[in-house]
Amino acid sequence: MTDPEELAERVRDGDVRIHELEDHADYDTAAEARRLLVERETGADLEAVGDYSFPAEQAEPNIENMIGAAQVPMGVVGPVPVHGGAADGDHYLPLATTEGALLASVNRGLAVIRAAGGADARVTKNGMTRAPVFRVDGVAEAAETVEWVEDNLKTLRETAESTTSHGELLDVEPYVVGDSVYLRFAYDTKDAMGMNMATIATGEACEVVEAETPASLVALSGNLCSDKKPAAINAVEGRGRSVTADVVIPGELVEDRLHTTADAIAEANTRKNLIGSAKAGSLGFNAHAANVVGAAFLATGQDEAQVVEGANTITTMDTREREDGTIDLYASVSLASLEVGTVGGGTKLPTQAEALDVLGLRGGGDPPGSNADALAEIIAVGALAGELSLLGALSSRHLASAHEDLGR
Repeated sequence: MTDPEELAERVRDGDVRIHELEDHADYDTAAEARRLLVERETGADLEAVGDYSFPAEQAEPNIENMIGAAQVPMGVVGPVPVHGGAADGDHYLPLATTEGALLASVNRGLAVIRAAGGADARVTKNGMTRAPVFRVDGVAEAAETVEWVEDNLKTLRETAESTTSHGELLDVEPYVVGDSVYLRFAYDTKDAMGMNMATIATGEACEVVEAETPASLVALSGNLCSDKKPAAINAVEGRGRSVTADVVIPGELVEDRLHTTADAIAEANTRKNLIGSAKAGSLGFNAHAANVVGAAFLATGQDEAQVVEGANTITTMDTREREDGTIDLYASVSLASLEVGTVGGGTKLPTQAEALDVLGLRGGGDPPGSNADALAEIIAVGALAGELSLLGALSSRHLASAHEDLGR
């Protein structure tokens, strides 16, 4: 067995590069050698970082220069009945976070939703996008390129789909800016989040565009996709899955569980999430939907940077009057661009795979895409619970005291 001390010294001496250690030892030994090197160079103690429970080789597709694992506390909220297009029944939702009071708040919201009979949820749109940018001489060549693309969608579909056994090209939307042509490819990636799938498929299609039009490819991603950045196009057109969850909560339940009224919550939502967000120029019109999205992403192995798109959420709260004059609360969240998968990427790592097992959504669904749809619907209901709880705390003026009581 190769000595990690010796490997660390060889890196320090310049005989071996830090990213080449797996060529000289097994993955766990290579990780240990890096820890030793970093400890000596920085004075840090990496005992906790090195105390991980899975073979380092298992993480090879997900990380380079591995030294160990970052352990984020994971909890669970629920169960809550979800009446979804793909998710149906009671579900526990694992959430990983370092933010105290978050799970307690979400669980309070879920208890209210459960008492109201559960939430409805539906994926209304699905399409992972990749938007390459091409150079042309001017508007005439741009128009020629766009016309060819619109007339030859079948050819582009066949070319793109030749790279994958699962993905389907749904559409190609052209955009012209001067001598730049952007083609926004959208794919149904089934149960995969599908960013790599979309990139590879689009790369093949771009070769056909270059061969058949005056356009020259400048970059496979032209930022009109748009990945991991706040973007109005994702808030409007969607990216990944667009999903909505809603619930009607009886007025007496609002008063009993949230200690406020339907009118007060609706007003707080309008003035905070709608007017306040508009004044701020926000793309997300919600209280803290990204909290639940981010915690669910970490727990289930999603790409954590895509919480940016998950923040593209609009929360609506309204009152509904019954015949007897009782005022109920209608509450909804609409997540325009939730990018999730149950296969590939970080979903294969042991703790993340176990979290998906808790949801009953590990791996591919039957039919394909149904597991990822279900995950999106459950996360949406979790986000709805978080919005209800926070708005209830704000409108009842209990937010600060709740944090004090929980010692945060």
